[in-house]
Amino acid sequence: TNVLPLGSGAIAGNPFQVDREFLRKELQFDAISLNSVDATTERDFIAEILFWCSLCLIHLSKISEDLIIYCTKEFGFVTLSDAYSTGSSLMPQKKNPDSLELIRSKAGRVFGRCSGFLMTLKGLPSAYNKDLQEGKEGVFESIDTITGVLPVATGVISTLQVNEKAMKNALSPDMLATDLAYYLVRKKMPFREAHGASGRAVHLAESKGVEVSQLSLDELKT
Repeated sequence: TNVLPLGSGAIAGNPFQVDREFLRKELQFDAISLNSVDATTERDFIAEILFWCSLCLIHLSKISEDLIIYCTKEFGFVTLSDAYSTGSSLMPQKKNPDSLELIRSKAGRVFGRCSGFLMTLKGLPSAYNKDLQEGKEGVFESIDTITGVLPVATGVISTLQVNEKAMKNALSPDMLATDLAYYLVRKKMPFREAHGASGRAVHLAESKGVEVSQLSLDELKT
């Protein structure tokens, strides 16, 4: 909030009859602080900045982890652009998702700044304490980090190639077991019973070494 703190001391106000309302108007503040202790020691805005930087990076870290897994040979769902990958120092055929790994690591660093500052705040008595200066380093570093990470994340996502064929090949007919349960529900069977019947169909298919979609109608009725 746009609140004028001038006239507030570390513990109380000042005895010099400062016209705070005049200062507020001249300096275009929306209001004046009503409590000098709060005006000089309140650091909620720093905690909020650190929290939102942390939360943003947590989501980016989760996305990065998904993409790191999906670009492996085992999955092959996506291919990262060379602009956001590096070669391996040992294996010439390997493409490392360094951009995503660094985004993932930055989340822990910024989250550490957030939790560290909160631990500083929780042990402070009322009024100003020098400990509060620790917030500056953390907030500046976190903002610099998130400012650097966002363009990289945007670049990675906007340039990656989705391998549609590999994703389709990863689909399995047993994923339709829930649809089988829904079909039975539409036939007026209670979902609890439909869920059990669908599970038995999956078990039958596994015991026969076939997919659920390959079971005959008579087998599904058993």
